[in-house]
Amino acid sequence: MINTQGLDARLKRACDDGAVPGVIAAVATVDGPIYEGAFGTRDLATGTPMTTDTIVWIASMTKAVTGAAAMQLVERGTLALDEPMARVMPELGELKVLEGFAADGTPRLREPKSPITLRHLLTHTSGLVYEFWNADLLRYMEKTGLPSLAGGKIAGLQAPLAFDPGTKWEYGISIEWLGKIIEKATGRTLGEYLADEIFRPLGMAETGFKLSPAQEARLAKVHARTPEGLVPTDFRPAPDAEFESGGSALYSTVGDYLRFTQMLLQGGALGGKRILRPETVALMGQNAMGDIDTRALKSAVPTLSTDVSFIEGMKWGLSFMINPAPLATGRSAGSLSWAGLANSYYWIDPAKGVTGVFATQILPFNDAEAFHLFEAFEEAVYAAL
Repeated sequence: MINTQGLDARLKRACDDGAVPGVIAAVATVDGPIYEGAFGTRDLATGTPMTTDTIVWIASMTKAVTGAAAMQLVERGTLALDEPMARVMPELGELKVLEGFAADGTPRLREPKSPITLRHLLTHTSGLVYEFWNADLLRYMEKTGLPSLAGGKIAGLQAPLAFDPGTKWEYGISIEWLGKIIEKATGRTLGEYLADEIFRPLGMAETGFKLSPAQEARLAKVHARTPEGLVPTDFRPAPDAEFESGGSALYSTVGDYLRFTQMLLQGGALGGKRILRPETVALMGQNAMGDIDTRALKSAVPTLSTDVSFIEGMKWGLSFMINPAPLATGRSAGSLSWAGLANSYYWIDPAKGVTGVFATQILPFNDAEAFHLFEAFEEAVYAAL
């Protein structure tokens, strides 16, 4: 075990100072969990304490889980990384590229120059983007009435491509499509597949798309950072969604999600249950987009996200971001990481054998206070190892 006083102090101070309403964090090495703590409140309106069993919306941390499910199907020969996914989901092959707009505002669309593959979906090089980081897609939606996926409407998947597949990187709805592909390929709903193949084997009893009444009672509110301060909201995935979003709709606890990252840290197995082969996990952690680079995301909806920039040379593996050089916090080069919209974060450092999960529930994404606290927590973890 490690000395946890420094970790506790950093997290508690941020809550006491009002930087964040509440926070939960947990850490594990290859030998097992070494830290878990919760501080502050899960709802500023009620003052209900944040606890380690608090349920949080993990948003885009869902993507790594869906990516792992897809790689299980690659192992089984059901899917292949470089085959066009329209073979499984013909609707994906019907999407056009948005080239721009005519003088009267009418969108100009054309056929893509290449098909979308599983690799493109997993690396966000498919051309499928989010409107809150792409002003052209937002304009298209306003002009055509295309619904946002945030409303849970399956029609939102019909957004056009922002560029030809395999030519650029931009974060987006690729993994929402991948969830539908998994359903089509397996004959199960995404929730059923994930429960059968990942959650139950890993003992992730608190993770899923739907909440029980007991879990609802432990759900943390998403808070908005406004000029007047942090305000509790009712923001959450649409409860009446028409599909289970493989990119953004899971709920979990920090402890549950740590079991998932532990599995990846340990080469695909945890507690005697193998989820993925070691060679598959190794492949997932390698640059999977070649010479294409990540690029800054310019916010088109400031209430959902601030602008997001990346370290030069940052690459994407098969579900994760990969940092090219050691970070000041202590994280090793080649580590895997990503985040959720409400400022939840995780990292997996195979070189040093450590993984951490951190969750607040604040909008917009990339909130300065929340991210600085995450960095401080990570730095304290490495200092204590």
